[in-house]
Amino acid sequence: MSPSNHIRLVVGFDQREAVAYHTFCQSVIKNASRPVAFIPLAENMLGDYRETHTDGSNKFIYTRFLTPYLCEYSGWAIFADGDMICQADIKELWQLRDDSKAVLVVKHDYKTTAHRKYFDNKNEDYPRKNWSSVVLWNCAHSANQILTPEFIQSQTGSFLHRFSWLQDDQIGQIPREWNWLAVEYPDNPQANLVHYTLGAPCLNDYKDCSMSKIWHNMHSDMSEGMGS
Repeated sequence: MSPSNHIRLVVGFDQREAVAYHTFCQSVIKNASRPVAFIPLAENMLGDYRETHTDGSNKFIYTRFLTPYLCEYSGWAIFADGDMICQADIKELWQLRDDSKAVLVVKHDYKTTAHRKYFDNKNEDYPRKNWSSVVLWNCAHSANQILTPEFIQSQTGSFLHRFSWLQDDQIGQIPREWNWLAVEYPDNPQANLVHYTLGAPCLNDYKDCSMSKIWHNMHSDMSEGMGS
C-alpha cells in the first residue's frame, strides 16, 4: 500500500499505562474509514535517541518531537498522547492538514483545576500548555528539519512544548473538539478526541473522573473480543 493512502499516527506509549495506549488505538480503529499506520512511541524502539531529561511526567514527554525524524522528514503525521479516546473518524483530523503550516494544534488557553496529576506529578500552568498533546505534523516543512535526536536531547521542555523553534504564523489551529481536556473543560460527550490529561481512567485515582464512562465503554468493547 502506498504511504499516501494511509494515515500515520504516532502515539505516546508509557508501559505504566499500556492499557491506555491499546484502548486509544482501539477507539481509532473502530471509527476510522481509512487505513491507519500506528507508530508506538516507546523508548526501546527509538534507535539513536537516548533520553537525557529527568523532569518528564511520562515516557514520551520529549520523544513526541521526534515525529518528523521518525517519518524521515517527509509527508504528514499525527501525534497524540496515549491517554485519549477517539470518538470520530481520524480521517476528519487528517483532512485539516495545511501545507503552509509546520504544525497544527489546539491552542488551549486555560488555568488548570488541579495542581497534581497522574503518578503524583506536578501540574503547573505555563504558556501553550497542552498544545503538544495532539499535533498535526508537517514532517517535510523546512522549519522542522532541526528536530534531530541530538537537538531534542539538548533542549528544555519549555522550549519544545512551546514550539519555540517556529514562528507564530507557522503554527496552525485545529478545533478544540480534537483535544478536549476531560476535567479541565466541561463535559462534552460529543468531543471528537477526549484527552484524560490529568490521568487516564485505567488508573485507580481517575477511574471515576469526568467523562470516564467513555473510556470504560471503549475498554470494555476491546476486552469483549479477548473473552475478558
